[in-house]
Amino acid sequence: MAKQTRIVVIGAGIGGLTTAALLAQAGHDVTVLEAQSYPGGSAGTFPHQGYRFDAGATVAGGLQPGGPHALIAERLGLSWPVRAHDPAWVVHLPDHDIALSRDNADVLAHFPHSARFWDEQSALADLCWRMSAAGLPWPPTDARELRRLASTALRHFPADLRLLPFTIVTAHDWLRLRGLAHDPAFTRFIDAQLLIAAQTTSRGANAVYSATALDLARQGVYHVEGGIGGLAETLVAAVEAFGGRVLTKRRAVDIVVEDGRAVAVMAERRRQRETFPADFVVGNLTPWSLDALLGDDSPRGLRREVARRRHGWGAFVLHVGVRDDHLPAELTDHHQVIEAYDGAFGEGRSAFVSLSPHWDGSRAPVGHRAATITTHTAVAPWWAALAESDAAYAERKAIYGERMLALVERAIPGFRASIALALPGTPVTYNFYTGRHLGMVGGFPQGSLLAARSPRTGLPNVRLVGDSIFPGQSTAGVTLGAIRVADDVLARVGRLEAQAYRERAHERAIQSDDAEAVSA
Repeated sequence: MAKQTRIVVIGAGIGGLTTAALLAQAGHDVTVLEAQSYPGGSAGTFPHQGYRFDAGATVAGGLQPGGPHALIAERLGLSWPVRAHDPAWVVHLPDHDIALSRDNADVLAHFPHSARFWDEQSALADLCWRMSAAGLPWPPTDARELRRLASTALRHFPADLRLLPFTIVTAHDWLRLRGLAHDPAFTRFIDAQLLIAAQTTSRGANAVYSATALDLARQGVYHVEGGIGGLAETLVAAVEAFGGRVLTKRRAVDIVVEDGRAVAVMAERRRQRETFPADFVVGNLTPWSLDALLGDDSPRGLRREVARRRHGWGAFVLHVGVRDDHLPAELTDHHQVIEAYDGAFGEGRSAFVSLSPHWDGSRAPVGHRAATITTHTAVAPWWAALAESDAAYAERKAIYGERMLALVERAIPGFRASIALALPGTPVTYNFYTGRHLGMVGGFPQGSLLAARSPRTGLPNVRLVGDSIFPGQSTAGVTLGAIRVADDVLARVGRLEAQAYRERAHERAIQSDDAEAVSA
């Protein structure tokens, strides 16, 4: 039987917790270190003045049969606290609104000439989902992953040959080939979806990735009871059930390296440092954050990457408490608002609005709802404004807040009058609460598949997980990445018998009871 391995996971985001649960289930000694007082990271939910606001992500997908969250539920024996929501959201273009639903009916009603495109998109996405469920370690990093990739390809041969022409072109090339690129309304509609699902528009997004990214509404969007953080809380329970532990208010400050291998993680709590010995380290981190934790021991390749890699997007967010009786009747819960048919996206010119559902009374005081409004934004100008002065930073926040509320008011009349509380956040805010480098969120733009980032770091026993590795953005995407990372780690440390994690869980329970007795 394999020897129990001490594994430290830095960060209790969805990727980190999923990896931790799978490794704990395999019988290993797993510890998750989270800097915040609650799990979830950018997919967490926090309380404020009677509301429960989603920190970043607000919708969950990948719960369809064979989807990433469905696979994890089956592997871990858990149940997600979710309810389906259809339509997924309403896209408000400058002159008309389009509901995204599972049957795609409203999209086809507005763009009947796009039917062939959607048939092709659905077929490609179905194939991608099936291949992902079978195991799709991209890009492969060793012979084992290459064999698994080849096995998956052979299993779906010859259907997977259909993917090949789309692997080397962009979504815009695809639209052009289908005679759709000349339609400004349709291309704007597609670009809006890809910006939130692939972190780039059709001119930059890979066509295969885009087919899956555009599939969210068809596969189904879900509300999570209590907020999106319920996914993380469910995973925390799974980690602990398998004998692992999730420690909050522990901010990792150093990864100790000896002879080219990580041997411990140092964390800080209440200005006191704790050392957590490790045989393997998994970082739910950006490459920049990992580089900072490794310091002088950061591998040369990782240093080159963080020096050369362009910054990703940040987010400006308004967490808003609203009076429900001021809002239009029969208002759907999610909206994407686009200001114009030309010009750039983001920076308050486009916004995504999510309202807590009526059925979830835990999210807001009676008669109120919790809303999250976000827009993509470049991170550097926010830090420049903060460096200039507190007044310059506050002014920038006020300008963005006003711009976004005006945009939302156009789509949802009466929204501004409904506001009881407004709490702005910037990349500076995300940096403070999530530790993400410069407050970047959402991962890297999904362009060329050849440029996709793997979990490898340059150290043999350190891996990255989360939206920095392929397939990147969304709770579904980071879950696929986590499955890959867990399998990669287990290929090196092995699996233990089920009895091992039962004993570990019993040991943790005894330790917890002892700690409570001492406290009392």
